[in-house]
Amino acid sequence: MKINKTNAARLLDKAAIPYELIPYTVDENNLAVEHVAQQLGENIQQVFKTLVLRGDRTGIFVCVVPGNTEVNLKRAAKISGNKSAEMIAMKELLPTTGYIRGGCSPIGMKKPYPIYLHHTSTLYDYIYISAGVRGLQIKIAPVDLAEYTRATLGDIAE
Repeated sequence: MKINKTNAARLLDKAAIPYELIPYTVDENNLAVEHVAQQLGENIQQVFKTLVLRGDRTGIFVCVVPGNTEVNLKRAAKISGNKSAEMIAMKELLPTTGYIRGGCSPIGMKKPYPIYLHHTSTLYDYIYISAGVRGLQIKIAPVDLAEYTRATLGDIAE
C-alpha cells in the first residue's frame, strides 16, 4: 500500500530525521487517542496528541501530551510564560495551524509556534504523533522531535 507523504513527513525528510509513517483506520465518530492507540496496537502513553492553546500574554502555543492525559492549563500557562491559558476553539484550529481535529501535527504548522512536549516522552525510544492527516501517524524518537521542533520538555499534563 502506497502512503502519501504529508507536509510533516517532507519536512522531516528535508531535515534528515528518521521516522516511520504508520497508517491506521479512521473512525470519524471516534477520533479519540484511545482508538488510535488501539489501531496501532501500541501503549497509549506513547501515542501523543497535539493540543493548541492561547496564552494571555504570549498568544498561541502547542502542547504535545500522552494520549491518556489531559493538558494541565495552569502548568501549561506557567511553562509558556503566561498567567493563564485556554484551548483554542475548534473552529480556529484549521485557520491557525493548517490542520484539522484528529490530524494536527506539531510539525509543519502554518507558523512556528512554541512547542511544549510532555517530559514522559523521553521514557520511550519512540512515540507517535499525527502526521498531519487523519489515518496516519509518525513514529519518531522523542529526542528528534524535541530537537526539530525546539520543544521545551515539561510536566504539562495530568
